[in-house]
Amino acid sequence: MTGVVCAPMHVEAAALRAPGVRVLHTGMGPRRSAESARQFSGATPVLVAGVAGAVTGGVEPGDVVVATEIDGPDGPVPLCSAPLLAGALRRLGLTVHTGPVASSDKMVEGADRARFAERGALAVDMESAQFASVPAPLGVVRAIVDTPGYPLLRPGTFMRGLSGLRSLRLAAPALADWCAAAGSGELLLASPRSFCAGVDRAIEIVERALERYGAPVYVRRQIVHNAHVVRRLEDLGAVFVQEVEEVPEGATTVLAAHGVAPSVREAADARGLRVIDATCPLVTKVHNEVRRYSARGDTIFLIGHADHEEVEGTVGEAPGRVVVVEDASAAAQVRAEDPEKVAYAMQTTLAADEAEEVASVLRERFPAMAAPRRDDICYATTNRQRAVRAVAEHSDVVLVVGSANSSNSQRLVEVSRRRGAAAYLVDDVSEVDLRWLAGARRIGITAGASAPPHLVEELTRCLGGLGRNSVRESQVADEDVRFTLPREVG
Repeated sequence: MTGVVCAPMHVEAAALRAPGVRVLHTGMGPRRSAESARQFSGATPVLVAGVAGAVTGGVEPGDVVVATEIDGPDGPVPLCSAPLLAGALRRLGLTVHTGPVASSDKMVEGADRARFAERGALAVDMESAQFASVPAPLGVVRAIVDTPGYPLLRPGTFMRGLSGLRSLRLAAPALADWCAAAGSGELLLASPRSFCAGVDRAIEIVERALERYGAPVYVRRQIVHNAHVVRRLEDLGAVFVQEVEEVPEGATTVLAAHGVAPSVREAADARGLRVIDATCPLVTKVHNEVRRYSARGDTIFLIGHADHEEVEGTVGEAPGRVVVVEDASAAAQVRAEDPEKVAYAMQTTLAADEAEEVASVLRERFPAMAAPRRDDICYATTNRQRAVRAVAEHSDVVLVVGSANSSNSQRLVEVSRRRGAAAYLVDDVSEVDLRWLAGARRIGITAGASAPPHLVEELTRCLGGLGRNSVRESQVADEDVRFTLPREVG
């Protein structure tokens, strides 16, 4: 059932009325709000919206506060969909804060405002607490009129009030999207998902290098393709560079999980760097294959994406003999110096079905072509694709957590779409567009091999705040793989 926006004052209700927004004027103050709240018996999502006063610094008139919790009869009540709503409001250009919103039975000024700030509140209203017991998805959005620096009973209040109402009007489309997205349903979690053994190993290598050698530790390129992982390691003292030439001579340097060309190692040696290799062992396997094929004079068809770091590193093992083949169309046109002396290898993070399609074209054209002894696409990529395939078949929409430069995460989106589900890649919950969720009874969730598990947990919690309280795991494989650490940090 589509949700309803509850506005305490007529002027707030007028500001919020827009296409797709069902607005109910509930009345100002605790008593009238309590009477209105009793109308909602269960199924209807409720979003309380209006103006309010800020109680802490940093929140200005015209800013918007999305409540992460409100006062309830037995203590704070969390509003878990707040990050989703905040993201939608920010995309409309509004300045948005998230945090607790307290309620009072009267206008708050002076020392009272300070007391609410001491409790951790960002803003205070007179109505939200009355809706805390509504047995349905609940959200609270407040546009700020007065602040500690701009009290209510001061010149300029009228203009600040107009600023707050203008923000409410601008917010209306996002509130409509929240109302359409809220409702009951199921979350279907693909398993395995998130970190694989190679990613775990790479991150641990950087952490241990920082512990053993101290900050800074330099890392060539992103250690794994995930913005959250990189930011956390930067906070610990890691410094990410594009090339080893940017690293001070003699410094400790980690090579990322995607592997590097021999020329990079040579450049690091020339600078006297202490090098710790975090290349995934499964990528190292592909490098070894390419060297073996090259040594016997083969033309090597490398199935993969030419601009991916893993492919760049693999090509560097035999630059004169490796031909990158990106798709079946390219496979139908490539040439070999000697059609009887050819071999192929694969980027480890490809979609298995697409990679096999390319390999099939190559095998048909080059019957003598040598193949890897074992599949190059890594176990984690294969498992995550199998898992998301099983989820996508039963989902209205699939959310894949991962950064845009993560190849394996992009492939999960493609696999989902080929199974008929709408699918989207998001770096974290802030990037989820509420419009994707409207009418979605079952939402599938997975994460690329470089995405931290806590991002999936946060997304699951937020979607639960929209009413998707039923959570089910769909597991297709168990993973117990562990890779040993290099001796420099072992």
